[in-house]
Amino acid sequence: MPENSEEKVVLEIQNLYVGYYRDLNILQDITIKVRKNKITAILGANGVGKSTALKAVFGFLRPNAGDVLLDGESILNVPAHQRILKGMAYIPQQPGVFKDMTVEENLELGGWTFRKNKKLVREKIEANYERFPVLKEKRKQITGELSGGQQRMVEISRTLMVEPKVLLIDEPTAGLSKMLAEEVYEMLSMLTTQHNLSILIVDQEIRQALKISDYVYVLELGRNKFEGPASEFTDLKQAFWVGG
Repeated sequence: MPENSEEKVVLEIQNLYVGYYRDLNILQDITIKVRKNKITAILGANGVGKSTALKAVFGFLRPNAGDVLLDGESILNVPAHQRILKGMAYIPQQPGVFKDMTVEENLELGGWTFRKNKKLVREKIEANYERFPVLKEKRKQITGELSGGQQRMVEISRTLMVEPKVLLIDEPTAGLSKMLAEEVYEMLSMLTTQHNLSILIVDQEIRQALKISDYVYVLELGRNKFEGPASEFTDLKQAFWVGG
C-alpha cells in the first residue's frame, strides 16, 4: 500500500527487534512511521507486541536491533526521561492519575520539569482548560471522584503540559464504557486537528481505532503484516481477526 511521500514523518521505527531477553525477540524487524499531525494506529491480536513496541519507542525497553528516529535523529541512546524534553510523551494503559489530588494539582505535576517558572505553569494549565473546558469546571474537584473518561482526560491534559510533538498512548479506552470511550476518541481526534499533535496509538478496539486513525499498521506474531491508510482497511477487517 503506497504512502503519501509529501507527509512529514516525525517518528520512525526502523527494523526493530525487541524482547525482554537478548535471545528472544517479541518484535521482529518491525518498521512504523508516524506522520505529522496524524493518528497512526498499531493493531493486532493479544500478545503480538503492540504495547512492547510503545515501551521500546519511549525507552523503557532497549531494542536488540534497529533504531528509533525522532525528527530524523536517532534517540536510541536517549533515556526515557530525556525523551520527554525532546518532545515525546507516553501514556500507559493503566490509569496514572493521582486520585486523591485535585484536577489542578494533577496538572501542576505535569509541569514539574519547569515548576520554578510559575507563570509558565499557569499558562500551560490555562491552555489545557481551553482544550478541555470541563476540567476548568472541575479544577478543584478530587480526581478520583470524576468519571473514567474525565480521569483519562486529566491524564492526557497532564501529559500535554510539556507540549509534546508526539504522543504514544496505549489502549486509551481500556475499562471505559462505550459512551466514555467515544468521548476519549473524539478528544484524540481533536488534538491532531486543532493542536498540532502526532499520535501513535495501540488499541484493541479495532473499529473505533479505524474511525479516528489516518494510517494503520497491523502486527502478527511480532512482525508487520499489513499497513496502509485506515480507509483501506474497512473491507479488509474480515480478512484477519475482526468478526461480525
